[in-house]
Amino acid sequence: MPSSIQIGKLGEQIAFAYLTSKGLHIIDRNFRTKYGEIDLIIKKDKKIIFVEVKTRIGDQKGKPYEAVTRNKYGHLKLAAELYVLKNNLKEYKLSIHVVSIILTLDLKVESIKHFEDVLL
Repeated sequence: MPSSIQIGKLGEQIAFAYLTSKGLHIIDRNFRTKYGEIDLIIKKDKKIIFVEVKTRIGDQKGKPYEAVTRNKYGHLKLAAELYVLKNNLKEYKLSIHVVSIILTLDLKVESIKHFEDVLL
């Protein structure tokens, strides 16, 4: 059984392929701050989209997106604001998306859900 880190990395690769297939341009990956990591960052028109990817094998422990709690959202928001300041992107609108991926036991994609403009 792969580790949670390996499952997370696989989920990020799947989300990357999924989002790029929808025509979205990913400008950065795995931006780390003291508040946590932003998995994927997308630039679309005058919007910067910060993507949190959650991946699980099966849903016996709940849906992956359920792991994005109010606390996690707060950390994502702070990390996103830091990214904007660091990269001088103040003129862009900001958005947080969640990509929730459920894998089968043999690590095939069972389902992908993309939640846009997440607010908790």
